[in-house]
Amino acid sequence: MKIAFIGLGNMGAPMATNLAQTHDITGFDTVAKPAGLTLAESAAASVKGADVVITMLPNGAILKAVADDIHPAMRKGAIHLDCSTVDVASARAVAQQAEAHDLQAVDAPVSGGIGGATNGTLTFMAGGPENAFEKVRPLFDIMGQKAVHCGPAGNGQAAKICNNMILGITMIGTCEAFALADKLGLDRQAMFDVVSTSSGYSWSMNAYCPAPGIGPQSPADNGYKPGFAAVLMLKDLRLSQQAAKDANADTPLGKAATELYELFVEAEGMGELDFSAMLPRFEKRSRSD
Repeated sequence: MKIAFIGLGNMGAPMATNLAQTHDITGFDTVAKPAGLTLAESAAASVKGADVVITMLPNGAILKAVADDIHPAMRKGAIHLDCSTVDVASARAVAQQAEAHDLQAVDAPVSGGIGGATNGTLTFMAGGPENAFEKVRPLFDIMGQKAVHCGPAGNGQAAKICNNMILGITMIGTCEAFALADKLGLDRQAMFDVVSTSSGYSWSMNAYCPAPGIGPQSPADNGYKPGFAAVLMLKDLRLSQQAAKDANADTPLGKAATELYELFVEAEGMGELDFSAMLPRFEKRSRSD
C-alpha cells in the first residue's frame, strides 16, 4: 500500500516509521525531518499516487488548511485518514470536502501517547464510512493494538473528546484524594491498596497513579516527565467544552476540570509536565488558597 504521512512530530514520526517497515511511505512536515523516512518537498507532492494519506496535525484550522492543499492532488478513490485530535465540526467539514473530491475520509484520533506510537500499541477511535474503515484496518493493526469504528464522520473525534473529558476529571479527583489522604495521615500505599480494589477504582488510580512509588510505573516516577502533557489535556478539555456548547450538553465537571487545567497550564506555567502533576500542586495548597 502506498501511503503519504503528513505531520511527523512526536506522534507522527514513530507511527510513520512503524508503517515504513511494511509499506511504501512518503512523509512531509513543515519542521520535523525524521531520519529513515522518504520525505517530499510539499504536502501536495507527498500525496501523489497514494492509496491512503494520513495526517497527524495540531488542530482543526491546520487540518482544514492541509486538506485544502492535498485533496485536489489526491487520486480519486483514495482515503484521507486523519489521526489528529481536532474539533468535531472540523472533522466533519474535512470529510464533506473529501467526498466532494471523490475521496473517502476517516477521522481516527488516538489514545496511548508517544509510548503507544513508538511501540505500536495505540487505540484508534474511528468515524467515517465502514468500508473505508475496513480498508485502513491493516494500518491500524500495525500502528496500534485496537481500532473501534464509532459511526459516521466526526464520531471518532466525539469518542476521543468524551474519553479524555472523563480522564481529566478522574485524574483531578485522584490527585485531590491523595492530597486529602496525606493531610489525614493516611499512608499512600494503604490508600492505593484500598482504592485500587474498591469502588474508587479508575485508570487514573490503577494504571497511571499520580503518586510516585505507588502502583505501576508512571510519569510520577520520572519527575512527571510527560507521557501526556498537561497542555495537551487542556487542549482536549477545551474541545470537550466546545462540543458541549455546540450540542447544548450540560457538563459541569468537564467545565470545572477545564478551568483547573487552564489555571495549572497558563497561570502556573506547568503545561510541559505530565497531566498527573496535579498531585504536587494540591500537596502545596490549603483549603484557603
